Amino acid sequence: MAFAPHHRRDGGGLYSFSSRPRAVESRPRYREPPAARSMQRAHGNIMYDRRVVRGNTYGRHVLPPTGRPDPAETRRQPAVRQRSPAQRAAREQLRGSSPEALLGRKHVHMQTERYLEELSEVLVSENAECQTDAFLDRPASPLFVPAKSGKDVATQIEEGDLFDFDVEVQPVLEVLVGKVMEQSLLEVMEEEELASLKAQQRTFEELRNSRLAEVQRLQEQERRHSQERERRIAQQKEVLRKEKETAEKIAARAITQQYLAGLQPAVFSSLRGHGFFYDPVERDVETNFLPWLMAEVNDTLRKRSTARQTLDNLIQDVCRKRVEAFMELEAQQHTNDP
Repeated sequence: MAFAPHHRRDGGGLYSFSSRPRAVESRPRYREPPAARSMQRAHGNIMYDRRVVRGNTYGRHVLPPTGRPDPAETRRQPAVRQRSPAQRAAREQLRGSSPEALLGRKHVHMQTERYLEELSEVLVSENAECQTDAFLDRPASPLFVPAKSGKDVATQIEEGDLFDFDVEVQPVLEVLVGKVMEQSLLEVMEEEELASLKAQQRTFEELRNSRLAEVQRLQEQERRHSQERERRIAQQKEVLRKEKETAEKIAARAITQQYLAGLQPAVFSSLRGHGFFYDPVERDVETNFLPWLMAEVNDTLRKRSTARQTLDNLIQDVCRKRVEAFMELEAQQHTNDP
């Protein structure tokens, strides 16, 4: 049996809480097996309890449209309706104001509560004034003394009345030692299992690495084979290309020889007719000797013509002088005759 300590009145005249002694419920000394505990009382899962609301802790719980109304919301509606205009005005002042409306728009008051509220008309108010007396000094408040309730009761507990430490601690100690041994064994078994798993993982990694190396070797071999095959195919294509080119050259040479067999005499005849093939002596005479000869003949003829013209001028001058001399003599003779 356990007792709650009582509280009595102190010298200051204050009282504190006190309660009567009550008996502690009896409970077993050792932990019962799970089967017995499940048979004694059945526990329910609160995750499937309809009275438990799941979700965030800061949002308001919203009921589905077809569900029952929230009792708290139902109780709150009359209180909201009974609010005074002063409280509403204070609430509106505390609430943040909306920004100014855009050009061509205006703000409209809307209700965002779960249930619509009946909007009452604005009451007509009038201002009235009255003269009051000056304030007097307020008297000091008396010390609050709560009323006494209950009775002052005391209980004396002697040493050894509650429990025997050696007797009570033995099962607890046995449970602690057993749990420690069990936990130690579990830890040792877990360490051994981890060691075996690490060894198995190491073996698996070695096998995987060896297989990976074999796969890489096979891939490298396949790559070399593919490169060799591509190189051989390229060489064969080059040989075929050269053979085709050689055959085309031979065919072109044969066609050219066949075409030029009758073309060569005709070309030579045409070139000879156009003067591309000539006698060097004849061409030298025509281009060098004949022009020089014609130039010398022209020079000789020009010199003869100049000499003849000079001789004609001399003869003309001599004849004119003699005619003048004869005319002077004849004039003198006519002058001398009477």
